[in-house]
Amino acid sequence: MSKPTFWNNDTKSTELTIELKELKIICQEWDKMYSDYKSLYELVELIDEDDEDSVRELQSEIDKFISEVNKFEFHKFLGGKYDKNNAILTIHSGAGGTEACDWVQMLLRMYTRWIEDKNYNMQTLDLQPGEEAGIKSVTFIIKGDYVFGYLKAEKGIHRLVRISPFDSNSRRHTSFASVDVIPEIEENIEIEIKDEDLRIDTFRASGPGGQHVNTSDSAVRITHLPTGIVIQSQNERSQHKNRNMALKVLKSRLFKLEEDKREKKLKKEHGEKKEIAWGNQIRSYVFHPYNMVKDHRTNVETANVEAVMDGDIDKFIQGWLKHRAEQ
Repeated sequence: MSKPTFWNNDTKSTELTIELKELKIICQEWDKMYSDYKSLYELVELIDEDDEDSVRELQSEIDKFISEVNKFEFHKFLGGKYDKNNAILTIHSGAGGTEACDWVQMLLRMYTRWIEDKNYNMQTLDLQPGEEAGIKSVTFIIKGDYVFGYLKAEKGIHRLVRISPFDSNSRRHTSFASVDVIPEIEENIEIEIKDEDLRIDTFRASGPGGQHVNTSDSAVRITHLPTGIVIQSQNERSQHKNRNMALKVLKSRLFKLEEDKREKKLKKEHGEKKEIAWGNQIRSYVFHPYNMVKDHRTNVETANVEAVMDGDIDKFIQGWLKHRAEQ
């Protein structure tokens, strides 16, 4: 950065400035932990073992320190190219009508609670309500540090087993919803999108129950004809803003599509195992006849279904990231 020509290339200088900032944060965290370690070590040497209150307080401080070290160490699993990026998450209902739409709404609540717990920010781009209840599909952006690194573990099919509240005979139903996660890609990526490859439709945005109905066609639907990818945005009241947001999401999807193709080709050439991804069941949420949430990729499970549906999904995310790193 001290070179006279450093700022001649805006793109490169910006990338390096961001990289420097990230490295400084890592070094600062390391320095703090090392300082805390030395302080705790000194306390251990000085403490009176017969003083139960002091021992209890020291143990509490040691537990906090271990938790911070584990959290810091866990970041080594988040070294992917786009792990530090924001994430664009989409939930689609599967077969099952109203039951599946209700499952999408339950998953949306689960992720919303997780986002709130992490102090991340969330912006809804598109929400299609179910015909009777629930949600057909929803797309939203989550903004924060390493959001994509964490949430990429959620990509796949999520299965629900429960007594349906919509069945008058109280029978057990199985519902499916698909979760797709892509990183939000910066504006300066080189992805060519030709005007003739796009079909752009506008329509009136609306919410469930007839709320937030616009009097103008502000919502935008963009179809990328070569790939069949369809992006909708209706969160903004301005058609121009919705169009720009839809194009941004399309750009991210196309970029990730090309990245996945290259990765798949490399894995084939090197004979690596095929990674579980879209179209494969990754997790089951069983409400009846017993309580259990189980991740089929890692065998991580818990009987506390209520906590999971309140956003306690870190054990599954961490389990998958560790499992993936060991492969």
